[in-house]
Amino acid sequence: MAKLLSKWLALAGLLSLGASSLFAQDSKALIDALVKKGILTNDEAKQIATEVSTSQAAMDVATSNDKILKKLTISGRFQVQYAGLSTSIDGATANPASTEHFLLRRIYLGAKADFGNGWTGNLNYDFANASFDAAFIEWKQSDALFLDIGFRKAPIGLEEWVTSSGNLRAIERSPATRYFVESNNGRRLGAGSYRTGVYLGGTDSGLSYNFAITNSERDEFSSLNGNSDPGVQGSGTAANNTPSFWGNLGYGGKFEGGTYKLGFSAGYLPDQGGTVLGKGDNLTVYSAYGIVTSGGFDLEGEYWWGDNQHGVSATQSAKPTAYWIQPAYRVGDWEAVVRYTYVDSDGRGVNISDGTRSSPSGGTMDKMSEWFIGGNWYIKSNDVKFQLGYIHSESKDTVTGGMAKAQSDGVRSQMQVNF
Repeated sequence: MAKLLSKWLALAGLLSLGASSLFAQDSKALIDALVKKGILTNDEAKQIATEVSTSQAAMDVATSNDKILKKLTISGRFQVQYAGLSTSIDGATANPASTEHFLLRRIYLGAKADFGNGWTGNLNYDFANASFDAAFIEWKQSDALFLDIGFRKAPIGLEEWVTSSGNLRAIERSPATRYFVESNNGRRLGAGSYRTGVYLGGTDSGLSYNFAITNSERDEFSSLNGNSDPGVQGSGTAANNTPSFWGNLGYGGKFEGGTYKLGFSAGYLPDQGGTVLGKGDNLTVYSAYGIVTSGGFDLEGEYWWGDNQHGVSATQSAKPTAYWIQPAYRVGDWEAVVRYTYVDSDGRGVNISDGTRSSPSGGTMDKMSEWFIGGNWYIKSNDVKFQLGYIHSESKDTVTGGMAKAQSDGVRSQMQVNF
């Protein structure tokens, strides 16, 4: 009995050693010693050697520089949505076709290579959009100081920078955030989202800071993507050769029964204002935000404002404003969410489809608002989650001062898995 127990202990020890190629020779030496002492027979030794070899093959990760790489972490996020939205326009002879569609919203697959001494390589790719979400090299001295070189989101806004897409309570970012940061289409400002550049930041004693110098263009695609975008490997042009500057400051802490976080962020994009980029008009955007939690209650809100030189015409600038507020209450695995958003383009123009994702067009108006009312089911915390909500959006007033109105109604749902 004792000899049998010794054999199993020997096998366990050898499998532990076999989990790393560093101990390959040590395991062989130990097997030989156990045979010599009579604890193992030659046949048993061969069987254990096979087990060690199999364990080694299953646990090793092959890389081109396995002597340098300390750890490789794989991550992912799958989001599958259904959008059912219809738009009606007052006075129109016919309304646009409604949206009734299942879609793969995000299919992220990421990897983080840890080389030790604070150096890592970070990659995240979205197969649903054929685009990068992150691709940068990081040196991290401590939580208080990191330096990123490469491609990631610009540090501006609560929903855009602070909150991950996997933690959005209202499924999609608000029309306020989308109007200020999504790509410039002649109405939206394009002041945020994905940029290539240098990022510096950290957190210490409740204070967080992030600063960046980046290319002026928002672009996450690996190639031309069938249009004029230069892609992440593209070179600059007369329209986007001037760098943009970003900053975000936040402070958070605890109070009896809850937590809070306050923040301010700004972006300065020289030559990226106006109606045509690269003509000397500058764009500046700002965001102030806050989060308060207490027990199952969560309250978030954000106010955006900006200055777009000649953003309406060659003789008229635009100073758009927007805000959103979102209370939520969670009991166990269930959470109720309400969010209200308002956008004033100040004459530049906004379409319902600019702010409410998947919504059919409602024409160019001056202002828009959106209500989201929904709930979340945290099946396995945030890693397996189902979300469902009702959306009502309205746009009104033409940019020329005329009276007009459009509205969009429908539902959006999402199933999410994080790993």
